[in-house]
Amino acid sequence: MEQTALRPKPMPGQEPGGGTRQPAARRPHAARRRGRRLRTLLLALFTGTVLVLSGVGLGTVAATVIGMSKLAELKQAGPGPRSAPAAPADPRPTPSAAPSPAPAPVTATLGVEAVDADKAGAEVIGVHVPGPGYAAGLVRGDVLLVLGTTRIDDAADLAHAVARARPGTEVALTVRHRSGGYQQLTVTPGVIT
Repeated sequence: MEQTALRPKPMPGQEPGGGTRQPAARRPHAARRRGRRLRTLLLALFTGTVLVLSGVGLGTVAATVIGMSKLAELKQAGPGPRSAPAAPADPRPTPSAAPSPAPAPVTATLGVEAVDADKAGAEVIGVHVPGPGYAAGLVRGDVLLVLGTTRIDDAADLAHAVARARPGTEVALTVRHRSGGYQQLTVTPGVIT
């Protein structure tokens, strides 16, 4: 009978002779993929920064905001920052003094973002929380067909109908849901403060 020597199994990462194994060959295609990912990330970051700094919010890209454009007008027309009372001014008018602008008229808003639907109507792509549209039960994907007595064929018709509505007065709203069902809701257009 022959005798054989029992040898222990080598540890992972070591060769049977006590040496260490050479690292596996590098994959050159992985570096290209990492470079592409890094380039895409940097481009997205740059684009987002440019959009934010130029005043275009990321949520408003390719969307029509119904009634929200009035927010800037109302903030601009509102009272300025309050400061300590100044010394009495000279009562004589100066030729360079311009008359203060009249406050912007108050208009109603539904607090939704909408675009033209494939057929007739305005498709809701965003609902502001809190807001009149959210309180009425509007969700993303709903198509607004009639507001009060005004038929809505596109997003511009919706904007005009909402602008004509009186803030604080309930208005009937006919909606086609994404599932295909129709519903009549009651919405109370509000004012942006």
